[in-house]
Amino acid sequence: MAFSPITDLVNWRLSSRIPRLQYMREQPVAAQEQVFRELMAAAALTDYGKAHGLTAATTYAEYAARVPIVNYDKLYPWIERSMRGEANVLWPGVTKWFAKSSGTTAAKSKFIPVSRESLEENHFKVGRDLLAFYAEQVPDSQLYDGLSLRLGGSSKINELNEHSYYGDLSAIMIDNLPMWASWRSTPSHDVALMDEWEAKIEKIAQQVARQNVTSLFGVPSWMLVLLRRVLEIRGETTLEAVWPKLELFVHGGVAYTPYEASFAAILPAATRRLETYNASEGFFAVQDALDADGMLLMLEHGIFYEFIPVSAFNGSDSRAIPLSEVQLGTNYAVVLNTNGGLWRTIVGDTVEFTSVAPYRILITGRTRLFINAFGEELMIDNAERAIAEACRKTGALVDEYTAAPWLAPAGEAGGGHDWLVEFQTPPYSLDAFGAALDTALKAANSDYEAKRYKDLVLQSPRIHAAPLGTFHNWLKSKGKLGGQNKVPRLMNDRSLINELLAASC
Repeated sequence: MAFSPITDLVNWRLSSRIPRLQYMREQPVAAQEQVFRELMAAAALTDYGKAHGLTAATTYAEYAARVPIVNYDKLYPWIERSMRGEANVLWPGVTKWFAKSSGTTAAKSKFIPVSRESLEENHFKVGRDLLAFYAEQVPDSQLYDGLSLRLGGSSKINELNEHSYYGDLSAIMIDNLPMWASWRSTPSHDVALMDEWEAKIEKIAQQVARQNVTSLFGVPSWMLVLLRRVLEIRGETTLEAVWPKLELFVHGGVAYTPYEASFAAILPAATRRLETYNASEGFFAVQDALDADGMLLMLEHGIFYEFIPVSAFNGSDSRAIPLSEVQLGTNYAVVLNTNGGLWRTIVGDTVEFTSVAPYRILITGRTRLFINAFGEELMIDNAERAIAEACRKTGALVDEYTAAPWLAPAGEAGGGHDWLVEFQTPPYSLDAFGAALDTALKAANSDYEAKRYKDLVLQSPRIHAAPLGTFHNWLKSKGKLGGQNKVPRLMNDRSLINELLAASC
């Protein structure tokens, strides 16, 4: 085992968190109850809490009865007051930071309040605990003897008024990084906060191509773009020759499955991967074990979770349940109560629990991003796995894709799905790719399989190959390059795919 004094010292410090994290895994309901009590004590000091009769002694049953489930639009008037500098609106004191969120390509941006508590007790604390989990499993790690490459958003901090500021969450975090997080990070802050995404990618690539990078943190789609540029600069085909000590890739934001083969072709064989579930609203879950099926829900980090079964989802009129009532094999919409000042807010993601001892989840999709034109209930998780299987069977590598339904002409029954796919490596046959995709979707989704019976309702998927750069150029045209921005994978209408099909001609 190599002697690594810097990493050994850091890991020794991180190890102090393991007993508490083990308690969280073994006593999840108690951990959530403690968070709920802390949140009620804070809510009682706010205008929102007072408007709903909340006190430090409010029980969960009382809270659920008094406080409505809301989407962002319903909460926005309160957020707007906070943005103007009013104190004690959604969270005690003045909220200085607001994360500008546009995870999909919707034109309207969201401004998520980010309190000092949510930065320190959620975002930074979960990041530190992720590294504690890793250190526990990899005692011979040399992670901190090199640099951590962090690929964040493309927005600098902007002044809203004399009281508050907004930007990508990653920009807010960079501006507030504790010493332990900035100490061994790259690129430099001035480059990390650049606005223009393409110039930023080039600057980062030039800066890191000859550094000793030992870990990667970022969204797979954009990280792949950066790594390919690094390989071009160095004239290499794999990162083994560029960063021989690269040992960890931490990713989130989009599913890794469609990009797995592309990364396998360039990452050093020994590189380990950990998935995270991190958003502007909070850092929710991390893969606590290298071989874990799903991500561990972080339960003592300033967020109290509620869940709505997707089968009964009716927006703000839904009934939510606490963590203790969830079951395996059910898709749930996530409802958040956070130390940033979000109260019973629908985040828009759907998850499924892979374990309840401890509580581990998979992200299955979005409450809006799915296809159900024919009763097939096709979720993103189904699509990601099917795309990966079709690639495996046909030798293809997929960079991006989106899908939407098409309907038969008036007077005729049925229809199907159009898939617009941008291939880094094309399949040996588009027909074979479509057939493999169809077979995998049937295996993953019984509703889809039933609707595909003898083509009576749902016909075979139609595959359209998009020229390289189609999705990148479309995002650029919308001013959405970089960070968490991405094209929705599945849409229940054709507005997006029609625009992309026209752009790919």
